[in-house]
Amino acid sequence: MPQIEIRPVQPTDRDAVLPFCTQTWDWGDYIDQVWDDWLLNPAGDFLVATVDQKPAGIVHIDMLNAEEAWLEGLRVDPAYRQQGIGNALNEAAMLAAMRRHASTIRLAVETQNTTSIHLYERLHMRRVGEFSLYHASPFTSLPRANAQQSLQLATPEDLDSIIDYLNVSNIFPLVGGLYYAQFKALPITAELLAEKIAGQQVYLLRRWERLDGLALAEIREEYHEQRLSVGYLDGTAIEAISLIAYELRRRLTELELTRLRVYAPQTLLVHDAFDGAEYDSNSTNFYTYERSLV
Repeated sequence: MPQIEIRPVQPTDRDAVLPFCTQTWDWGDYIDQVWDDWLLNPAGDFLVATVDQKPAGIVHIDMLNAEEAWLEGLRVDPAYRQQGIGNALNEAAMLAAMRRHASTIRLAVETQNTTSIHLYERLHMRRVGEFSLYHASPFTSLPRANAQQSLQLATPEDLDSIIDYLNVSNIFPLVGGLYYAQFKALPITAELLAEKIAGQQVYLLRRWERLDGLALAEIREEYHEQRLSVGYLDGTAIEAISLIAYELRRRLTELELTRLRVYAPQTLLVHDAFDGAEYDSNSTNFYTYERSLV
């Protein structure tokens, strides 16, 4: 086995690292776009594995709050795979998170990436959810709105009813009870819901005098443009989810946005609803894994 050393990434590592981070997917990779941010991130650790002082792999952790870390960007030079580098980087990332007093670490991985999945499961990470990505643009011509079936912004008085709804939801556990944004996730707690309500980022669908569905959405800058990012979506039936899907597209026009992204639970019901609302999907699904660090 090679002698593997793990250390913080240095600016001079860029030219040695980026060449093995260019063909991760068919479209390439994003490491070159986040390199400087990760290097300067005061709430994270950007680590490189070296073999004979040559960079052979990288990983990044980001502290999303005082207790929860997100692991991302694990890359290993193809010339050094199957030599324990990925495992060494993951263990180093977890230790770095623990030094920052994280109690939980999470990550997302493509469901087809069996090599990485086996690696994470050997590190005692457990699968807690699955999601798909859907995208849509505004309607070219707005369909007629039904005032009785339109989304309404939640108010602080709605918090208890939202919590009651989520406690019996069939969808909530499918995504690990998590809210997704920028491909990272945090647990949906009463505190997070209150924060999102205060930010006018919780949309409710009420029908027959009861809560029938909801969406948590925020405006974020993605790919150099402002987009609506939907980090959690729920509905009691396909009709409710379809109504929410249509209403979110309608909101794009009102918000003067050109695109929305939905982190959606991976179910046939949701797929059919979004397909009917003419959303695009790249047919790639993701698992979310987590591990307690305490």
